[in-house]
Amino acid sequence: MITFSSTITFRQMKTIEIKGSFRTELGKKSSKEIRKAGSVPCVIYGKEENIHFHAPELSFKNLVYTHEAHLVDLNLENKQYKAVLKDIQFHPVSDKILHVDFVEVFDDKPVTISVPVKVHGDSVGVIAGGKLSIKRRTLKVKGLPKDFPEFIPVDITDLKIHEGVKVMDLAMDKIEFLDMKKSMVLTIATSRVAAKSEEELAAEAATEATNAAAHAAAAPPEAPAAE
Repeated sequence: MITFSSTITFRQMKTIEIKGSFRTELGKKSSKEIRKAGSVPCVIYGKEENIHFHAPELSFKNLVYTHEAHLVDLNLENKQYKAVLKDIQFHPVSDKILHVDFVEVFDDKPVTISVPVKVHGDSVGVIAGGKLSIKRRTLKVKGLPKDFPEFIPVDITDLKIHEGVKVMDLAMDKIEFLDMKKSMVLTIATSRVAAKSEEELAAEAATEATNAAAHAAAAPPEAPAAE
């Protein structure tokens, strides 16, 4: 396995605003009524207390249906909370959002979140017939909110077949990667096409070696030099 150091171009995580209202009642009946009205029950896990609220389902579109991570400014009846998405529950049949969990964040307090991996570049291994295999589509990172990236870009341009990128190969200023260092992020695997090419090359090399040996055996011995 190669030693691969990915040069990460920093793109600061964007912030999305969601407006909502505090919940006056809790429980399944209240949650059902909130969903029926087109909103989503939510909770913020705060430092001192948990805050229950609801917000229109459409306001989650740019937060949920995206390949990038975001900070969230929650505006609840003119009270502001900064948060990150912790978990989201979908209906098993309709895929409608059932519930959203947030974690409150503070500018001076490190927090742990999952950030998506974004692959770019044309791998020489893929061009040669290999197949890109992504093992981890998100990575856990820890840092201050202002230092979080939208995504973690990994350049695969120089990766050959059988080579890959591990967590330990990635580095970013002021951000700590929390997944196991030896965990594989992605690899360039051998496809049937690449395997066939390798077999053909090996067969050609063996044929050349056999022909060279046969030619040497068939060659007449050199006549002794006249004295």
